[in-house]
Order: sequence, then C-alpha cells, then structure tokens
Amino acid sequence: APDAETARREWEAFRDSELGAKYPSAAMAFDRAWDRFIPFLAFPPELRKVIYTTNSIESLNYQLRKVIKNRGHFPNDIAVRKLLWLAICDIEDKRAAQRLKERGTRRSQPRKALGRLVEGQVVTNWKQALGQLALAYPDRIEPHLG
Repeated sequence: APDAETARREWEAFRDSELGAKYPSAAMAFDRAWDRFIPFLAFPPELRKVIYTTNSIESLNYQLRKVIKNRGHFPNDIAVRKLLWLAICDIEDKRAAQRLKERGTRRSQPRKALGRLVEGQVVTNWKQALGQLALAYPDRIEPHLG
C-alpha cells in the first residue's frame, strides 16, 4: 500500500472478506500489530523492499543462534568458528537442494547469484534505496559512502 489510509482500507476489506472470517485469529493479530506496522509505510517503496528482503538474513541468523544454543559452551573461539562454518554449509546444502528442486519449475527470471555460499534474494534498485537511506539517515550512511 502506498500509504496508511490505503493500507487500512485494504486491511478492512480483507478482514470483512470470506478469508478474514475463515481466519479470525490472523485478523486479530494484525489488528494488534497495526501500530507497529504503520511506521513501515513511511519509507519509500525502494527502502521497503530492502527492509523485507532481510528475511533470509534473519532466517540464517536464527538458525545459527539455534546451533550455538543447542551446543551450550565451547572450549575456544576456533571451536565456535568451526561449528558456525559447518552450520552454514549445512544450511546452504539444504537451500541448494531446494533450488535444485525449483529448477524444474518455471521462473520469471533465472537466479542471478549462482555460486554464492548463502544465496539470498537479489535486491533491485539498490542505488535508489541507498540514496533514500542517505537522505533519511545522513549521519549513519554518508560516513560509509566515501
């Protein structure tokens, strides 16, 4: 949605629809989260895409935290690095298997990041998004641009 008013109208249409009636707990959860969702709409569309494509990064971080938590303690830093490396390799093997399964299906565009260790979603219009970030947060972004 381009703005909060449009988002609210669309949300109310969904909530009052057959799907909203079928999944009332989802409707209530979104109602409770509305105040936390609205600030997201203040960002330009280029930045929104950058924000919601971080999900694959968050997924990787979650899986790595889970591996570390299950292990408990480590004798030294090298042991931690080895475990994280093995976990990343395992995660990538699972993702590669999923990509291999997807190869037989139709895609609108081929994947552009072949050969990378952890393959994420390609962010288009990154230069525009970076420009928007520099305008919104000049003290945080500009020192790293030069």
